[in-house]
Amino acid sequence: MDLQNMDLMGGSLQISTEVIAKIARCAALEVEGVAEVSHGKQGKTVKELLEMASIQPPVTVEMRDGTAEITLELIVRYGTRIPTMAEKVHQSVKSAVQNMTNVTVSRVNIVIAGLETGEPAEPEE
Repeated sequence: MDLQNMDLMGGSLQISTEVIAKIARCAALEVEGVAEVSHGKQGKTVKELLEMASIQPPVTVEMRDGTAEITLELIVRYGTRIPTMAEKVHQSVKSAVQNMTNVTVSRVNIVIAGLETGEPAEPEE
């Protein structure tokens, strides 16, 4: 758990990167067209899902010199204009993290990990 340290009058404040990641996730989910902040899950076996879960979370926060670089993996709804939605996610995440934590966000990287079509997933045989 990485912590962002800030000096306060009479003490200090530490904000974990997990908290910053959760704020970023919530801000991204508020944007129209974002179905989920997650790895692409559709059509994956249980083994593949477990392997993915142990590799890297769908939201990562890297702290460098007091600034945050945030990477989000998104599942988008079919029919969404991805460039427009990505710009809104970028603005929403950057604004939310900076306003809530006073941590400067240097970059918001967006990875489109899947597409939600609204159709139920077909079971594997």
